[in-house]
Amino acid sequence: MKKHNFYAGPAILPQSVLNQAADSIQNFSNMDLSLLEISHRSKQFEAVMDESRALIHELMDINNDYDILFMGGGASSQFFMVPMNLLKDDESASYVNTGTWASGAIKEAKLFGKVNVLASSEEDHFTYIPKGYTIPQDSAYLHLTSNNTIYGSQYHEFPKCPIPLICDMSSDIFSRRLDFSNFDLIYAGAQKNLGPAGVTLVVIKKNLLERSGRKLPTMLNYKSYSDKGSMYNTPPVFPIYVTMLTLRWIKESGGLIKIEERNRIKAEYLYQEIDRNSCFRGTVAHPDRSWMNVVFVPTKEEYESRFIEACKEAGCVGLAGHRSVGGFRASLYNALDLSSVQVLVEVMKEFEKRNA
Repeated sequence: MKKHNFYAGPAILPQSVLNQAADSIQNFSNMDLSLLEISHRSKQFEAVMDESRALIHELMDINNDYDILFMGGGASSQFFMVPMNLLKDDESASYVNTGTWASGAIKEAKLFGKVNVLASSEEDHFTYIPKGYTIPQDSAYLHLTSNNTIYGSQYHEFPKCPIPLICDMSSDIFSRRLDFSNFDLIYAGAQKNLGPAGVTLVVIKKNLLERSGRKLPTMLNYKSYSDKGSMYNTPPVFPIYVTMLTLRWIKESGGLIKIEERNRIKAEYLYQEIDRNSCFRGTVAHPDRSWMNVVFVPTKEEYESRFIEACKEAGCVGLAGHRSVGGFRASLYNALDLSSVQVLVEVMKEFEKRNA
């Protein structure tokens, strides 16, 4: 039976990427060696790094004012690396709290300076994106989380920002067109739309390197990665290679224009059924609904386990909501085909016929 992969992460990857990645484990670049055992200093892997950076510059349409860094530690490590590298001792930083990961970033930033939480949707269970707040011009930066994987909300418009704008884009990077030049630092764990877990992408304006003036451990300093092309030590070779293959796939699929179109169609198709179906309801304010993580709940408690079982029987996996929220979550990342969403919608329709 074909499996329709709705897991939130590690998430679905394009089949062509999986095939090439599998081949590389046996014989990478006709070297008669596995990618897992070659030197990261080899010309073959240096070509992977160069192509990855070039593809990111191209897809984001950003200039050489930005550096592309590949790091370990996941996006959660960026929660402390951002303030450690950017926030001076006598400064404050501004954050907007839109969910679990934004809350984590706020907690870590408080270790390095004063934090202003400009707005929060926590009292309403993170069911909307706060708007209309004032951004202090004396803050070191404003930190946002573009898509909230657990609660299913997403920024569809970003505020005009008079100070450096930092954004955690872990779960929706390269899923749509944005003016990426409006951001001063973007970070993202790879395991949603980019590749397997194990590498974190940081896109940073070069003028922010060493901003805090702190003496930092080498491996916690953005400049260490910038100076050494992300190869001060051995980088996560295999995840970076799969990321390069995924970036190629995005470009070959028509770039962010076509990727955005596909993602919009998938999300609209599923939300339409949620709104129509008497067995389910959405949880997020309509203007702020995520295209990546569609969160919904049953209208009767007893439907929850029944629906998950019906999904499994149809080959739809990964639909249980996050343990802190419950209900259901369908993650519609780039590599998920519309046909899989159509299968899920048919399960929902049949479930209504049997239960409503």
